Amino acid sequence: MRTTLKRGIGRAAVVNGDGHAVLPPGVLSPVKRYRQPERTRSPWRVAGRVLVILVALCVAAVLGIAGGTYLWAAESVAALSPQGQVKLAAKQLDIPLPNTPTNALVIGYDHRPEDGNAPSRSDTVMLLRADPEAKTISMLSFPRDLIVEVRCPNGGASLGRINSAYAICGPQGTLETIRNLTNMPIHYLIAVNFDGFRQTVDRLGGVWLDIDRRYYNAHGGVYATINLWPGYQRLRGWQALDFVRYRHTDSDLYRLARQQFFVKALKQAINASYKPKSIPKIVGALRHNVEVGQAGGRGAEVKKLISYGFFAYGLPSGHFFQVKIDGLTGTNELHTDSSNIQSAVEEFQHPDTQASEKATAQVLHRRLKKKTGPSPKNTSVVVLNGNGVAGSAANTSYLLAQKGYWVIQPPQGFQANAPGRWAQTFRTQIFFSKKRGARLAAAKMVALFNSADAKPIPPGNTGLLTLSNGAMLTVVVGQTFSGRLTPTPPDRTPPRQPPYVRSGRDDTVPAVRRAARWKLGFPLQIPTVLERSSVVDPEVPYRVYRIGKSKAVRFTFRKSSNEYWGIQETSWDNAPVLDGKNFSQAIKGRQYDLYYNGPHLHMVVLRAGGASYWVVNTLLDSISNETMLEIAKGLKPLHK
Repeated sequence: MRTTLKRGIGRAAVVNGDGHAVLPPGVLSPVKRYRQPERTRSPWRVAGRVLVILVALCVAAVLGIAGGTYLWAAESVAALSPQGQVKLAAKQLDIPLPNTPTNALVIGYDHRPEDGNAPSRSDTVMLLRADPEAKTISMLSFPRDLIVEVRCPNGGASLGRINSAYAICGPQGTLETIRNLTNMPIHYLIAVNFDGFRQTVDRLGGVWLDIDRRYYNAHGGVYATINLWPGYQRLRGWQALDFVRYRHTDSDLYRLARQQFFVKALKQAINASYKPKSIPKIVGALRHNVEVGQAGGRGAEVKKLISYGFFAYGLPSGHFFQVKIDGLTGTNELHTDSSNIQSAVEEFQHPDTQASEKATAQVLHRRLKKKTGPSPKNTSVVVLNGNGVAGSAANTSYLLAQKGYWVIQPPQGFQANAPGRWAQTFRTQIFFSKKRGARLAAAKMVALFNSADAKPIPPGNTGLLTLSNGAMLTVVVGQTFSGRLTPTPPDRTPPRQPPYVRSGRDDTVPAVRRAARWKLGFPLQIPTVLERSSVVDPEVPYRVYRIGKSKAVRFTFRKSSNEYWGIQETSWDNAPVLDGKNFSQAIKGRQYDLYYNGPHLHMVVLRAGGASYWVVNTLLDSISNETMLEIAKGLKPLHK
């Protein structure tokens, strides 16, 4: 600030004729000096000041740690940046739009020192999708032996196994092959070496997985060695890798199921043991074994990775979906009709968040009670252009009419262009009126657009009110609209069928009595009902072992040559797998927890007498929902 003080002139100074300040009279006279009396300081006041200083130091330390952690995270994420062929492939990725679903292609490969310059093997090809609107994460795995049109960056194409794209053309080949197969944008490319897989599991302290049967191969050779017993247990890195890669006595279908169950268990492990101090260990394992690329060949941004991490951590129960490709035939080479792949892609993009709720209502013979709002034919809607693209409002009106909506036009003499600040809208806006059911109708319509917001129509915006022409909904088409409405997800609720069961008391009582000889600390339950085609596994009919700090018993049943299911009995009540139940149901005075994979009931847990009794479906969830519940209801105490 400029003042006259720099020239020796203060606000109260007297100035003579030549512009110099004149001292006021008596300024050089003797001056008396006064001193404020000393204040007496109470010990509480002193303590308060010390406390404030300590708090300030703590805040400064926290901010310093946070800043240091951010810089460390930035450095660690930089270490995950794509290199070589992964970087070249990342340059072909699509740019994600804000607040819209993003797709990541995950390639798991194995390159051992003895391989030399030989191409790496792509053992895992998987798509992951995070949808912030629906609050869902979807996972779609492709069998490595699936015969597809293999694409390379140079334009070459040939029929072959999907994993051959990586061997022939590297990650660029896998990217082009998956993009051609699914016709979907891919925004991130994640290449994972199996060494990173092992180290990450170890630094998490292991991953808890439910092993469906005995896995044993001590000889190695063509297939890797493995030695696992049935039951819920914590696997170390090399054990988990053996489990997800196993296909000695079964096919890629079971291998894919094991991989998907591992990913779900990995999320449970991170949620259960999440500690800030463990993050450096995990990232340290990934630094030299994982590459994450985005559009332009750049590495992933710190803020992006953190936001995705929190999104996955706070995912609602039942919003993690594992999608499978149906209709696969063959053994060494798998084939399926293109319609099955498209069906899986649609389910992957638009998972049914009500699948488990509808399946539960069906298996319990109850009507699903859910407010869905007015039907499309009873929902009036006006569509306005908010993106500046000619014909956008007319095209959207036609698409909504095809969905059965009651489309009306703005008042006579008005064009279908959004007024004022809505003339250039980034995200599609769906305004609902005060009519009954309008809010629910708007929420339903949001699902038809890839990126849209639902909100009440502004009362003061007379231009928007006028153009709405009394409609229940007013849609302002934004720049993010692709010109296509989202397909309505098909209802995949399994048809109702009677339980496929038989009496199993004679089969199971001997094994239960032998297990009861051990001092378990909780009462055993007898499976009196079994799936009709199942038998007690002759190799490992039961197993008594320690799980956590408790003991457990696992009964194993074989449904076919390659399918196994089991009943787990334990007093450990806080196992990670028990988190995230979909529903709890009381039936005849007993409490059952239901766990779903989409519309398929994967696990039913009976809680009684301080213990839990789990009925666990096969890897492919081939036992019907009704049968699963009937088996759980058939559990009876041994002493009775």
